[in-house]
Amino acid sequence: MSATARTSAPRVGADPDLAVGATVWFTGLPSAGKSTIAHALADRLRAEGRRVQVLDGDEVRPHLSAGLGFTRADRDTNVARIGWVAQLLASHGVTVLVPVIAPYAAARQSVRQAHAEAHVPFAEVFVSTSLAVAESRDVKGLYAKARQGEINGLTGVDDPYEEPRSAELVLDTAEVDLPTSVELASALLTAIREDQP
Repeated sequence: MSATARTSAPRVGADPDLAVGATVWFTGLPSAGKSTIAHALADRLRAEGRRVQVLDGDEVRPHLSAGLGFTRADRDTNVARIGWVAQLLASHGVTVLVPVIAPYAAARQSVRQAHAEAHVPFAEVFVSTSLAVAESRDVKGLYAKARQGEINGLTGVDDPYEEPRSAELVLDTAEVDLPTSVELASALLTAIREDQP
């Protein structure tokens, strides 16, 4: 599936709630299923007339964070930049879906706090697929390269992933199928919009 994001305008006469933006951040190990869920949800939301932008880590990093490496400081900077763009888009009525690993809890909390201070709805979805399952799905071969010492600093292998303790939704894609995952994420999106003062 192409990770190229599209932003589409709402239909004329659509529900005014369609103009309320929000950010949903999908965090989890590499190959956990974050992008698959985010893009499937984006397709559903576009069909409903929402303006949607997917900020996929694999696509955003070469443009927004070119020159950054994979040290903790660089990863935090990458997350902060993506978070800022997400907040900006969401503040203008765009639903922003962010399938980005964001391995460190403090960086994710900073993004959450920035959204709260800007009064922009935000939710975190922890795609909790196990390392074994994620590794078995790895079409890029990153886990194999890390195990063989060809690459260093892969999250879940030789760099830590700090699991969320307060995610609004937890999805284990080994147990929850894609349609159900999309349904649950869509319901979460509705809930955070309704909770926004």
